Amino acid sequence: MKRKLLFGECMLLGDGTEPFNTVIPFRLKGRFVLKDVEHALNVLQAKHPWLNAVIKYDENKAPWFEVTERKIIIPIRTVHRKGEEQWQEESKKEWHTVFDSKENPLIRFVWIEGGDVSDMLFVFHHCLCDGGSAMTLLHEFLQLLDNPSVQINLENPILGIQDVVPNDILSNRRQQLKAKLIGRLASTVIKCIAIEKRGIDRKKDYLIHWKFDTETTKEIISFCKYQEVTVNTFLSAVVLQAFKKTRKKAFNKVSCPVDIRRFAPQIKDNHIFAFGLMIVVSLNKKISFEENLKLIQQAVEKKTSKLNPYLTMMVLESAHDAVKKFTKLLKFGKSSNDCMFSNLGRIQIPSEYQQFSLENVFSPSVIGPLGNTTTMVTSTFCGEMDFSFIGSEGYLSYVEALTIRDEMIKTIQQQLESLVVS
Repeated sequence: MKRKLLFGECMLLGDGTEPFNTVIPFRLKGRFVLKDVEHALNVLQAKHPWLNAVIKYDENKAPWFEVTERKIIIPIRTVHRKGEEQWQEESKKEWHTVFDSKENPLIRFVWIEGGDVSDMLFVFHHCLCDGGSAMTLLHEFLQLLDNPSVQINLENPILGIQDVVPNDILSNRRQQLKAKLIGRLASTVIKCIAIEKRGIDRKKDYLIHWKFDTETTKEIISFCKYQEVTVNTFLSAVVLQAFKKTRKKAFNKVSCPVDIRRFAPQIKDNHIFAFGLMIVVSLNKKISFEENLKLIQQAVEKKTSKLNPYLTMMVLESAHDAVKKFTKLLKFGKSSNDCMFSNLGRIQIPSEYQQFSLENVFSPSVIGPLGNTTTMVTSTFCGEMDFSFIGSEGYLSYVEALTIRDEMIKTIQQQLESLVVS
């Protein structure tokens, strides 16, 4: 079984020599043995074909996911747990560890073993799967770790664009022509753009983690309902406000991923897939924070309604000859946004199992070589809103990042207090 990588997946893979890794950390309370962890991972591989895939290149040097005949095993790295924050240090190690994609799977596992409490990390190459896929795999892993005989549904894998884009659109001559014309134009423009020979030295990478307790999280949700905006809109505005107050040269732009599954029902929760959509939001500096919430909500709804994943995929697939130039453009071009902000929302994974309890699912972290690494990921598990702030000194200093975090917390508290007063 094999399939050619889509445009976006090729971009994330690059030439395979630099890491672009996503880390999913979680904490379990209970005792485990290695063979049970190995069994759970083996069953996941049996149910999800692309977890058995390596990267192969055809005669045109195009990369393919290919499930080989030989058995490949998900690597497990075990370390002794020395403290509550060790998962952060191990996450950073995994950011910088390149996948040997020609010989090994694009997934590995870290077990920080601590007796009654263990921290564990799923690590994926970002070209393999997105946050939605990762959460499904985590849920299935926990079910198997708790009960080795539990039945997990077999994934019917995506084998190409034809499994995502409906046939009536994919075979429509008008849509084909439109996609080809836009793709050719984009490809020509990309090829004509001059690229710097050297990118910004990103220097040391860092991870800042914090969370809100259940009471504060409830208050944030109530505030958003009162303001008639989504939590994502509120937090995006908070991020923009924090950058504006902290940095003189802030771009006033935050990129927000949008889950393609909202628009393409062909992509199921258990599909291993990594194609993303994106919108950009900004503040109007002439109006108040509260007024900006309404404005951003309107902008998000308008931009989201215009997203067309099917046409976008068709356009990109017609521009494969420009993927290397586009990747270099992202890698060496100047940054034009402050941050990527991703809200996974409520993680709907049970916390209690027969053999153990899931104490925490920390917000994932992701870092790669394509330009500005500044990324913030938030998620909510067991009623607590959790944040991972990833960055590099060459783009945003650690001291500035701490100030941005503090400014975010301050802004949120001020808004919650204003609701109480009103």
